[in-house]
Amino acid sequence: MRAVWANEGGGVTFRVGDGVEFIKVAKADTARFTDEARRLRWAARYATVPRVLGCGLDRGLDHTPDGDWAWLRTVGLPGLSAVHPRWLASPEVAVRAIGGGLRTLHDQLPVRSCPFDWSAASRLSMLAPARRARLGEPPPVDQLVVCHGDACSPNTVIDDDGRCCGHVDFDSLGVADRWADLAVATLSLRWNYPGRVWDAEFLAAYGVEPDPLRIDYYRRLWQAEDDASDGTSR
Repeated sequence: MRAVWANEGGGVTFRVGDGVEFIKVAKADTARFTDEARRLRWAARYATVPRVLGCGLDRGLDHTPDGDWAWLRTVGLPGLSAVHPRWLASPEVAVRAIGGGLRTLHDQLPVRSCPFDWSAASRLSMLAPARRARLGEPPPVDQLVVCHGDACSPNTVIDDDGRCCGHVDFDSLGVADRWADLAVATLSLRWNYPGRVWDAEFLAAYGVEPDPLRIDYYRRLWQAEDDASDGTSR
């Protein structure tokens, strides 16, 4: 086993062997692996996502909540993360793959049968009243899709030909305006491929014109959720 990814909440993803399997572990009070497993099992009927092998909870030696660790075990996907050094060295290829891959995901996942919600209303309801007031009312829905819920660059997997071949990390998957994903995806490009703004290339690969109003709102909503959860910003 080899640790290959660590998130801001202290969770770690391990690759087993040559990547046939992956195991995510995190403190039980920060992980939502049961929810993610449910979403992965649903999405696997329609799109290329990791197949769930199991999830659970391990008690610490002292049997206290602070010692509890949650885990999620999945089958690996072929290809490399969009932030692998190979693709960091070819950002123009990676950006097109991320945009085209997100469009494919949105087109494949059926809104009508999706049991999960990631709407602006549901997300706003989890914020303190003062934060909701600062954000204001969300813009009218442009197009409902089943959103990834964390469409940041590392969650796209790219094959040897430079095309998206799947996605990972689905603990927030749910029905929402497509701009909830697009706003975060474009923001992530700035963190992962610095030096220029990639919005135009990404949105062209997705197949949509820029929408500054919706991009601004959903970025601010994302930031407000982040600040509320840990007091820091991404």
